[in-house]
Amino acid sequence: MSPTPRSVRRLSLPLLVPITSAGFVLLDALPAPAQPRAGSPPPENQPAPLALHPENPRYFIFRGKPAILATSGEHYGAVLNRDFDSIPYLDELKAHGFNLTRTFSGTYREVPGSFGIPGNTLAPEPASYVAPWPRSDVAGAGDGGARFDLKRWNPEYFARLEAFVTEAGKRGIVVELVFFCTFYDDDVWRVTPMNPANNIQGIDPSARLEAYSGKDEALTAAQEALVRKVVTELAEHDNLYYEICNEPYEREGLTAQWNDRMIRAIVEAESALSRKHLIAQGIAVRSARIEKPNPHVSVFNFHAAEPESVSGNLDLRKVIADDETGGKGSGDFPYRSEGWEFLLAGGAVFSHLDFSFTPKSPAGTADFTGAPGGGGPAIRKQIRVLKEFIEGFDFIRMRPDRAAVVGKDVAGVLVETGKAYAAYVKGGPRTELAIADLPAGTYRAEWVDPRTGSVMAAETLEHAGGKRTLTSPEYSEDLALRLVRAQKSR
Repeated sequence: MSPTPRSVRRLSLPLLVPITSAGFVLLDALPAPAQPRAGSPPPENQPAPLALHPENPRYFIFRGKPAILATSGEHYGAVLNRDFDSIPYLDELKAHGFNLTRTFSGTYREVPGSFGIPGNTLAPEPASYVAPWPRSDVAGAGDGGARFDLKRWNPEYFARLEAFVTEAGKRGIVVELVFFCTFYDDDVWRVTPMNPANNIQGIDPSARLEAYSGKDEALTAAQEALVRKVVTELAEHDNLYYEICNEPYEREGLTAQWNDRMIRAIVEAESALSRKHLIAQGIAVRSARIEKPNPHVSVFNFHAAEPESVSGNLDLRKVIADDETGGKGSGDFPYRSEGWEFLLAGGAVFSHLDFSFTPKSPAGTADFTGAPGGGGPAIRKQIRVLKEFIEGFDFIRMRPDRAAVVGKDVAGVLVETGKAYAAYVKGGPRTELAIADLPAGTYRAEWVDPRTGSVMAAETLEHAGGKRTLTSPEYSEDLALRLVRAQKSR
């Protein structure tokens, strides 16, 4: 396979900002924020980047339309792993109507065997690892290859990154680009360019848990330079947002000061540009109250998110994301129900981690037995059903309201009072739902199978006002209700 994806536009790339004789990048020496590239279309001819919806900032607006983001994507190695062909992967996402993929910047990688993931896209062979920094001619890196030169940028990496974001954009897919990741163990620390043993500058720290502490100015400045470089290179793209660090809460050492400095680097790099991109922040597993958020953060990421991650933070009026699934076995129902419960609680992003995508199977048909999660064609079809169900409503006008639709099996409700009701139930074989105060009018009720999207039962209701009880058809595992006011004929 070619070392870069098809349709790559080769870029002319400047070198990394000079490193002083003292061994670190001077902040004053950092390049000024880049201006739009010569010859690029004027801003008015370009679609605005993904943004919070002006009428309801708990959701997005993308290419002029209200948007949620949903996907079942690979394990974040599409750019950094030379052996992964992103074209069939992106085609598979588009075929299911997905509009999101998550990818790591290349500062972090895993090794074969990490987390028991077979065919891990994030664990390239040493010769296939494409980092933002090029290798030198000095041997001795922890993966058996040459050490990295943190004074220079790697043209192949930036060509792959540009091509990936471009190809995703052609398919209407947003890229969440993650700059850094927690170093979970010594195996992943052993192979990162940020380990002093792996770069010819010998930039500290020597301890993996201090990599994001800000204690070592040379390393922190190199990290900041990378952020600025990536932001500048990708400035023209509308299908993009940035996350600072994946799972910053998983190990100690990352400081708020370091995190805020990376956020500031994004903001400053884009300050002279006409196009600004959203910034995401990892918060917690399952749920937590978000306290004192950085005001530049617009998307708050949870992993294996529970509905309480949304309900407990609605007052922020920003996007809450279920940014990664996993840990619930390999079956479909745990992840399908996680997505339904989360989005019907008012979440705006559901990103399922799909282990069926591998370098040998970029279209997502690999056997992932033993992986710490799910994947495969069946769950992708089911997530498409969920996405299309939500998009079938004017969802930016809806709010989560468990008091509006009541029943023992209710697991999620979105409501636009008197106009539209979306409910998700788990259990079976039948359930009753009571709409507490349904205004008078004519409504269409449809019971939808979350596995197939088929309508299992439907009826038209003439309602005089007040409480209304609906009885479901027989079902197993889960069921969704779509109740909308009938349009008046002209």
